[in-house]
Amino acid sequence: MKTVLNALLFCLIMLPATLIAQTTAKGTVTDKANAMPMPGVNVIIKGTSRGTVTDFDGNYALEVNQNEILIFSYVGYTTQEIIFTGQSRIDVAIEEDAAQLDEVLLIGYGSTTKQDATGAVEKVGDEEFNRGAIVAPQQLISGKAAGVRVTSSGGGAGEGGEIRIRGGASLSATNDPLIVIDGLPIDQRGGAQGSRNALNAINPADIEDFIVLKDASATAIYGSRASNGVILITTKKGTTNQPLKVEYGLQISTRRVANTVDVLTGDQYRALDSNSSFDSSNVGNANTDWQNELYTTGVGAIHNVTVSKGYEKSNFRINFNHASQEGALNDLYERNGLNLSYVQRLLDNDLKLTFVGKAIQDEYAYADSGAIGAAISFDPTQPVRDENGNYTQYGTSANLAPVNPLFLLDNYEDRQTIKRVIANFNIDYKIPFLDGLSFNLNAGIDYAENDGHKFIAANPNNSGGVNTNEVSSGLNRNTSLDFYLNYKKDIESINTKVDLTAGHAFQEFYIKGFFDRTTNTTITQTDINRNALESYFARASFDIADKYLISASFRRDGSSRFNEDNRIGYFPGVSLGWKLMNESFLEDSFFSNLKLRAGWGVTGQQEIGSNYGYLGIYTPSRNNAANIQIGTDPNTGEPIFISTLRPEGFDEDLKWEETTQYNLALDFGFFNNRLTGTIDGYYRETDDLLSSVPVPAGANLTDILLTNVGEVTSRGLELSLNGIIYQKENFGWDTNVNVTFQEQEITSLSLNDDPNYFIPTGGISGGVGNQIQILKPGYDPTTFFVFRQVYDNNGNPIEGAYVDVNGDNQITEADRQAYKKATPDAFVGFTNNFRYKKLDLNFTFRGSFGNYVYNNSASDRGNLNAVVNQPGYQGNAHANYLDTGFTNQNLFSDYFIQRADFVRLDNVSLGYTIPFEKLTLRTSLTATNLFVLTKYDGLDPEISNGIENNFYPRTRDIVLGLNFTF
Repeated sequence: MKTVLNALLFCLIMLPATLIAQTTAKGTVTDKANAMPMPGVNVIIKGTSRGTVTDFDGNYALEVNQNEILIFSYVGYTTQEIIFTGQSRIDVAIEEDAAQLDEVLLIGYGSTTKQDATGAVEKVGDEEFNRGAIVAPQQLISGKAAGVRVTSSGGGAGEGGEIRIRGGASLSATNDPLIVIDGLPIDQRGGAQGSRNALNAINPADIEDFIVLKDASATAIYGSRASNGVILITTKKGTTNQPLKVEYGLQISTRRVANTVDVLTGDQYRALDSNSSFDSSNVGNANTDWQNELYTTGVGAIHNVTVSKGYEKSNFRINFNHASQEGALNDLYERNGLNLSYVQRLLDNDLKLTFVGKAIQDEYAYADSGAIGAAISFDPTQPVRDENGNYTQYGTSANLAPVNPLFLLDNYEDRQTIKRVIANFNIDYKIPFLDGLSFNLNAGIDYAENDGHKFIAANPNNSGGVNTNEVSSGLNRNTSLDFYLNYKKDIESINTKVDLTAGHAFQEFYIKGFFDRTTNTTITQTDINRNALESYFARASFDIADKYLISASFRRDGSSRFNEDNRIGYFPGVSLGWKLMNESFLEDSFFSNLKLRAGWGVTGQQEIGSNYGYLGIYTPSRNNAANIQIGTDPNTGEPIFISTLRPEGFDEDLKWEETTQYNLALDFGFFNNRLTGTIDGYYRETDDLLSSVPVPAGANLTDILLTNVGEVTSRGLELSLNGIIYQKENFGWDTNVNVTFQEQEITSLSLNDDPNYFIPTGGISGGVGNQIQILKPGYDPTTFFVFRQVYDNNGNPIEGAYVDVNGDNQITEADRQAYKKATPDAFVGFTNNFRYKKLDLNFTFRGSFGNYVYNNSASDRGNLNAVVNQPGYQGNAHANYLDTGFTNQNLFSDYFIQRADFVRLDNVSLGYTIPFEKLTLRTSLTATNLFVLTKYDGLDPEISNGIENNFYPRTRDIVLGLNFTF
């Protein structure tokens, strides 16, 4: 005890001496290449928050203790560490950090570096992600990458978003990119039955980065699934020699719909009494805003607990995630996920074993989305409940009347429980007998089971209605095995770096679904779906004299979705790069990086929604729904039925879509790469489009046939700019802006040589089978097909008056014209990050220009007949009726095609970091979808297909975050 007290006393005596011993370290920091002084260099004492920055002349002065370590760092330069041992002066020369350009980028079946990449490859890392209570991973990169557009599917709990890379390349087949998670390509049709979003099984907080492969030279190695681009998602792992680290993050959120459909208020509705066709006998005295009654404030919470540790030869990381999110319709999404990664190195680090596993349980409580339409069309003069406390209804004499939207929510249950495992095991072995040769094997599985049940109460407006009970279950299994040999060698004799890869891949998809529904009758069915891909691939890359880059790839794909004659596809890709910065004539230029890239490649598309479209298959009668009576039983008099086998339409010559793409780009950097950017242009042609098209009666066994129909071309220009605007000790500012210009055109529909041939598409509400868009050569695939509205001298639309385009003195279908489109001409992302001492602020704007939306809510219900001309009841009208005075629906008027340019403040986050001795605490406040600047007067200008109707409104979220790191 005495010894301990003496030691403590000695420490107390020496502490003031230690403080007194603190001296000032001085010096100058210069650029090693040209000996010029470097202003703005960070000089920090390691392990502390004490530091300074160099002045305009590169000078610094900092109070420092004996044996403390000074860290000199600057963006784009190698960080240096120097121990202070009492030197009177420490001058430092720092050099450009080749590692910044040598940043590793994953590509298909391998990796490259940023400076050696020849394709259109873009990385979005964790530090660049959008912040907030995000449960759908695709929302992390919204607005962050040129050429990549993420459109939210709405405000539902657990809602995802539509990802488009360079606009997509198909018509009826999927336009979704191929997504690869830790080396495992997931099913492009979705990861599990019953899920709202295929990516929800991935915890956004567990993602390290997204790498987007945009052009065909980069994606061709994925062959038949790469026409719409590829996204590689890498999840977080531990690091070598890392001390035990424990992290806890909590995000609490509230969300409320940002906008609602504009309908008649109770007072406006009662004012219709002046119209002779309006029946005021049942009009109430209430002023009920049914949408306001319908939508609630949703709350949510996300918990993340992470433990990680690294050793000399191994590391592990374990993350537990619980996410709960309520939608504005009281729908609910919950996720419980366990994420594990383990890395082990053996055989003197020649063998690396990596296991990544995720076990997830997703639960959805869906709401009846029909309540949205009911809230828009229900009588606003009626109270929510009648005098007896029951939900107000129209009554059993109005079978087709809308049901009280609150009744729909309260008497509907749809629960889905999904248990999913995504696991991947990787072997990376450096073969000892040949330097530079390695073997890589990747085995993965994505396995999901779902169980669901649904209850729908009988329609209270229908006296003969019955309840509906439904039970469903499903199984999705995706197994993958690929292996390849990779040879990397720096051949000094010819001053060339060689990177060669060759391998084999096999993947199988199995889906089984069971469905049982009971209403008046019971319907039971089981479906099984199966398909497989077998592939061989190779790539060769050469870096000659650190100046000239050549890369070529090839993939041979075989798909069970096509017949033997069309089963095999060949997908080549070639790209070139020229590191202009390394040429002698640019040695003393103001560029810090300059590279020219060009690429060409062919990719495919085989995600057609049917695995057997080339086969003549037969569908058996199920649940006695398609039986034929052949007589009656002579004993009982009961009818006798036999089951049928119905032949389905098919095209035995069905084959791949093929997309050929050309790419030309320039990467540049200035001011020691404080300002960097890319200009990237592309041209793309897709042939043999897979599409479902109408065929003449008798030409096949169906009226709609999946076949290859024609060609689409698209072109675009992508600009991205990253800047470190200001960097000092207490203040920093960096920014990113990306702009994408694009256009797409159908150039051929080969089923018919008629230049006026078209395929109608884009179903709308109002009538039966009406469509508002057109597929026609010479036009964008999202082009609208409408009559040209005639206006009076005051600029008001004249009901039923349209331009007689063909001059035949009558208005017919021949007068409808292709007009405007839903896809934007350009879209923009703009992000700023600010840092002041321990405070940080970042925000992201997104903008879209040249896109139009068809306001189907207004065209369907913006007329008097929406109120009065209903069978046995009076509904409500869209408030657009007050502007037009239309009596009838005018569904095909171009009046309802509205310009939908917008600028949206998508994400704002304010954070403050508080360091303690053994704990770091970061608090944050985040808001999403704060406001939208637009002239579009509908619900939302950002609708993926350009048709607004019964759209679940996007929400405005406020999120409080707390993150503890021990």
